[in-house]
Amino acid sequence: MENTFAREALNGERESYSVADISLAPEGKRRMDWAWQFMPVMRLIAERQGEKGRRPLYGHTVACCHHIEAKTACVLKVLKDLGAEVAAAGCNPLSTQDSICAALADYGIHIYSRRGMTSEEYDENLHKMLAWEPDIIIDAGADTVATINEHFRHLAPSILGGCEETTTGVKRLRAMDASGLLKFPMLAVNDAPSKNLFGNRYGAGQSIWDTIMRTTNCIVGGKNIVIAGYGGVGKGVATGAKGFGAEVAIVEADPHFALEAHLKGYRVMNMKEASGWGDIFVTVTGNSKVIHGEHFERMKDGALLCNGGHFDVEIYVPDLKDLAANVYEPRANVQTYEMKNGRKLHLLAEGRAVNIAAGDGHPIEIMDLGFALQMLSILYIAGGGSLRRGLESVPESIDKAVVNYKLESLGIEIEHLTSEQEDYMKDWRG
Repeated sequence: MENTFAREALNGERESYSVADISLAPEGKRRMDWAWQFMPVMRLIAERQGEKGRRPLYGHTVACCHHIEAKTACVLKVLKDLGAEVAAAGCNPLSTQDSICAALADYGIHIYSRRGMTSEEYDENLHKMLAWEPDIIIDAGADTVATINEHFRHLAPSILGGCEETTTGVKRLRAMDASGLLKFPMLAVNDAPSKNLFGNRYGAGQSIWDTIMRTTNCIVGGKNIVIAGYGGVGKGVATGAKGFGAEVAIVEADPHFALEAHLKGYRVMNMKEASGWGDIFVTVTGNSKVIHGEHFERMKDGALLCNGGHFDVEIYVPDLKDLAANVYEPRANVQTYEMKNGRKLHLLAEGRAVNIAAGDGHPIEIMDLGFALQMLSILYIAGGGSLRRGLESVPESIDKAVVNYKLESLGIEIEHLTSEQEDYMKDWRG
């Protein structure tokens, strides 16, 4: 059922943008210019789609709930340059960068976000974004789709489709689809082979450790590292930790992934055992209460707690608060919880996605690939691509196109099968 604000937003005057400080626009544009230099795939797509003044997204309105930082901003600007009306909101109060918001507003994009926004402001910003009545969605965490289901259901019939880039978001959409609540097509960008390989393994594998080390100024080598979750992100984080010289333990509920981790040479434990062993904990499961009260009680003095999942539910902070006698911030993006017995547990970025809330997120070149997947998906949707209502895979042709664009930008030529070789591969007789 729509709430009062949703009705007022649709019936009243739309607010063009809402940012912390519009005077920060020049700084934001400089940061966007830096990112754009390292996004060759997006540059190729923008150039070819916009050839001879073409505007393939003209007449469409795109709503994007995402981390509002330089890389995302470049994509939003390309969407506008290709003809779309663009409205956006930040998907995380700590990943939103105020200078980027100001730059986007100056470029004519309807942006609603500020760093440190409250939960109430976050919901209000989503409503302001949806007041532009989009027909295409870009989501990170599925909050836009959830908000449409809860407050803007009448928009669903006019939505052509959208895409979701996170593991958490795809999980939520899959649950919505199974319950019959997903009323328009959504492409699972996160599950595309290129995104799962490059974004989750290499992007997260580098950016999570980069952020942890910069935030704490502590060494990783020689430490006991506990990684909860051995999916694509967990594999990348584990590889990074091992490369730095750490001892690595995997906590995993899936028996296939647990066995894979064992065969890779990692220790495999449950969280109760791991909680007394680890020096640094990284959660990347997409689930809730992965680390909670009984685990905090067993941890070593000085343990670092970091979450790499989209939502701040994996490390259960209410239990941490209940156990603490004192809480203080010794460094930016670090909260120290001092237990009644004097032990100190250090939580990074309030338990939010550490690499984006306390850092710059995935490397630019990695996000270039992920955003290219989203851009080509949006163009496919706008161009009348055949999609059913519900959650769908990204077409294989789009996934391959992104990787081919990247190889082209690197000047790499790969082997191509001859017609004889293609026929052989299709022949069951061998």
